[in-house]
Amino acid sequence: MNRYEILMLATPAITGDEASTIEKGLEGIIKKGKGEVISFERWGKCRLAYPVKKHDYGIYYLTRFESPTDKGLFGNIKTAFAVKYNDVIMRHVVVRLQPGESLEYNRPHTVEDIPTRDVDSFLRENKMEGLLSTNSDKKVTAETAIVEAAAPSEVKTEEVVAKEAVIEPLETLDTVADARIEDKKEATETDSDTEGVV
Repeated sequence: MNRYEILMLATPAITGDEASTIEKGLEGIIKKGKGEVISFERWGKCRLAYPVKKHDYGIYYLTRFESPTDKGLFGNIKTAFAVKYNDVIMRHVVVRLQPGESLEYNRPHTVEDIPTRDVDSFLRENKMEGLLSTNSDKKVTAETAIVEAAAPSEVKTEEVVAKEAVIEPLETLDTVADARIEDKKEATETDSDTEGVV
């Protein structure tokens, strides 16, 4: 019996149900070819060197199995990936393992393995301590920091600006209305003055 492995690159949107369907499907194909599955492992999500089917990330799966050399088995595996699992598996490769070689391997680092860091530690590591906030109660946004730095004495709060914006059109409307009323009064006075003179 020879040992083989299938490395599969799946779309990043693959679900657990789809992965288990692929696992069961491959196991069925291998058993029909008088082989036996050794392992089916999820390696994890990795960033790809170049886009594959318009995806920048992919999830790797590795299946190892033992089987007698049978070209029909590999034809069935190729057909399954080309037809049945075409929308989920983007790439695959089947490799024969050397006899007597151990099944240990160094799994590559995945995106899921990378530890997340908080902003404060990132700023300290990159020597940007000046950007760290000393008072955690005061929340300073970028806009308020720019406005305060520009002209702190002339800065108007948003409420004052909003009130002025609402009041200003009302005042102009009142003055326009007063002017129209005065024009009408003058027009009526001149009309009444000219009535008697013919």
